[in-house]
Amino acid sequence: MSETDWDEQKRIEDELREMREILSVAQVVVSSLELDEVLNVILFGAMAITETPAGSIALYDEAASSVHMYVHAGLSEEFATKNRWLVKEGGLTHQILEQGELFVVEDTEKTDFFKNPLAIGEGIRSLIAIPLKIQDHIVGILYVDDFKPRRFLDHRLRALNILASFASMSINNAQLHAETQKLACTDGLTTLYNHRQFKQMSKEELARAQRYNKKMSMIMFDIDNFKQFNDRYGHPAGDKVLAAIGCIMKQTLRDCDFAFRYGGEEFVAILPETGITSAVTAANRIAEAIRENSPRFLSKIAPEHTITVSTGVAAYPRDGENEVSLLHVVDDMLYKAKSLGKDRVCFQKKID
Repeated sequence: MSETDWDEQKRIEDELREMREILSVAQVVVSSLELDEVLNVILFGAMAITETPAGSIALYDEAASSVHMYVHAGLSEEFATKNRWLVKEGGLTHQILEQGELFVVEDTEKTDFFKNPLAIGEGIRSLIAIPLKIQDHIVGILYVDDFKPRRFLDHRLRALNILASFASMSINNAQLHAETQKLACTDGLTTLYNHRQFKQMSKEELARAQRYNKKMSMIMFDIDNFKQFNDRYGHPAGDKVLAAIGCIMKQTLRDCDFAFRYGGEEFVAILPETGITSAVTAANRIAEAIRENSPRFLSKIAPEHTITVSTGVAAYPRDGENEVSLLHVVDDMLYKAKSLGKDRVCFQKKID
């Protein structure tokens, strides 16, 4: 067999392998709506097609003009921790997005725009970047990297383009699915979890506390005189108050806590691994934040008004051994706060 025939046979074998890899990836991604799974399958498929030792997929936020690296392989921990960056004019990401098609760098040391010190320190010497597009909308960027200069064969670039088409559709479908799931369990006005999600998550968190012998606390509060506020200033003003309180809860609670709009002007928070003392402190912190911030979010609505809340707090296992008993106590404490004059936090006074 001549050298030319051998090269042709090798090329055909490579293309068949690449097509099998694309089909393998396609079978997974078209049947999955889990974003993490979709991204990982796409990334490792792209690295296999191009025979590169590293790569990543970053999702693009057009509104914030930023990208967020969601999955990666073959890159150092230091590089991977810098997983979010702004798109700077003239930089590599900006050029990739502007070009809008497959972008190849065969030697990063011979390019003027490859100036990222982290990427240079990582030792990336060649790369392929493909904007992942749905029509004209870019959802992300697929990168494959090598640590030596190299020329990428045309048939591998074609295969990568085909894979990118599957990738774009699959990522878009997974993102739409995630958004639909989010809408199903969140309150549209406050963006907090809704009442249905509270019923599910309160059971799950209580079961976890019981299983691992941990404490768990619940805070419930109600906006004082909210009906009178709505009657005086109108429901659009009331909606702004509810939305502002949702924002304050998110900012005030810990990342591990869960915030819910329970219904109407009532809100609930679940605090895992938290006893009554810490929960009362958190409740007072929320109430104080609402009181102190009300002049800001009421400045154009009712500058002379101050929003306050009445709050009840209960903790597992001190106040209840199950969801029903715990909810009963926290509700009683809320109404006790109201009966004592509102704008206060109440909990059962007893020894833990």
